[in-house]
Amino acid sequence: MKTEKDSRFGFSHERILVGLLSVATGLLLVYLAVLGPLLLGIIRYKTAATAIYQIMGQDLVNLVLLSVLAIVGGIALILKKEYSRFLILSTPLYLIYYVLSYTVGLEWSSTQYSGNSEKYSWHFLFILIASVITLLYALSIFPKTLKPTFRKKPLAVYSAFLTIFLLMFALMWLKEVQEVITTGTARAYGEVPAAFWLIRYFDLGFTIPLGFLSIYLLWTRPEETAAVQFLFYGFFITMIVAVNSMGLTMLVKNDPAFRMADMMVFLSLAVIVFVGFIYILRNYGIIMKGKSEKAAA
Repeated sequence: MKTEKDSRFGFSHERILVGLLSVATGLLLVYLAVLGPLLLGIIRYKTAATAIYQIMGQDLVNLVLLSVLAIVGGIALILKKEYSRFLILSTPLYLIYYVLSYTVGLEWSSTQYSGNSEKYSWHFLFILIASVITLLYALSIFPKTLKPTFRKKPLAVYSAFLTIFLLMFALMWLKEVQEVITTGTARAYGEVPAAFWLIRYFDLGFTIPLGFLSIYLLWTRPEETAAVQFLFYGFFITMIVAVNSMGLTMLVKNDPAFRMADMMVFLSLAVIVFVGFIYILRNYGIIMKGKSEKAAA
């Protein structure tokens, strides 16, 4: 079989396959969000009311943001659009997190909850497999020619702020883990223990270490680390939007588990994440700097 290879997108059959998987993933996100508690309520998850409110907030983000990124990214990839390489790398980690939290995390075997979410297992499994394939492909075709323009003083400030943010994030989860170890329970643990552990293991074992690794690579291999930076921020941008959407939904629904202090923390984190992402994009030339900055550089 004759295969055509493009220097930017790899083999044509790979590009078309991943593009179709991305489009199908986006359509499935719309389907699951519409059938879920946000709109039709056909999908019922075996979990507590506070988790259902969070699902509604996350489904809203899936409906209006993640599905758009996946569908537009997939179509653009099939059409060989340059920006598709950035779009398809921005979603896989979030989608892996989403599938694991909606399936393993919410499938609590307590008899006080009932539901039918297991009937949609194949839908979630498709999204998980498609996300893994897309992640590996996106990393392989991510532009290798991006030239960084980081200066040491601004990079030091950026690194300090991101380090503080990651440490605050880690300490917040570590405090709750230690609380469970010492007292046997913690906020959100009693109602959704499976989701509690999944989220904290994923963040403490993967998300936060990836953030620290991204800082390290900016200092040691800035010319080789653009893909890692975009992977990290693609996940954090989509996740922080979803988390804030969850919090706002809990507020609207008058959920007793809602805490305004937590909401303010996550809104502040969203600002930090967006500012950091803009800094990375500008110093890799993905978005242009102002004339005054170019002259100063």
